[in-house]
Amino acid sequence: MNWTLEVVVVPVSDVDRAKAFYADQVGFVVDHDTVINDEARIVQLTPPGSGCSIVIGKGVVPDMPPGSLQGLQLVVPDVHEARAELLDRGVEVSEVQVVGKNPRPVPDPLDNVGFVFFADPDGNAWAVQQISSRG
Repeated sequence: MNWTLEVVVVPVSDVDRAKAFYADQVGFVVDHDTVINDEARIVQLTPPGSGCSIVIGKGVVPDMPPGSLQGLQLVVPDVHEARAELLDRGVEVSEVQVVGKNPRPVPDPLDNVGFVFFADPDGNAWAVQQISSRG
């Protein structure tokens, strides 16, 4: 049996601001924006090519303070290209960093160990890791 992770709830203080950040700046696709009532709204966004989405909203997870989610991670084939895209979209993103020793420096020495980091307007923290091929 396969078990797939399909949704991660990201706690935010302002749904419209977070939706604009993730859609317009980071480049996630807005899957839906559903207003249930005055106290509940769910917005689902998916990174291009991902099988897992994020959900932001109002009345979604009351026990998680905005900005409390740390360590979310995206994987891309080229961390330099990803960084350039984020910068072009106005995201404040770190320089490329090498984290640890690369167990497989071929085909690219940044595979597995090349990262950039950014946070959303509430402080939820993301890492972007380079893995150009798996195998």
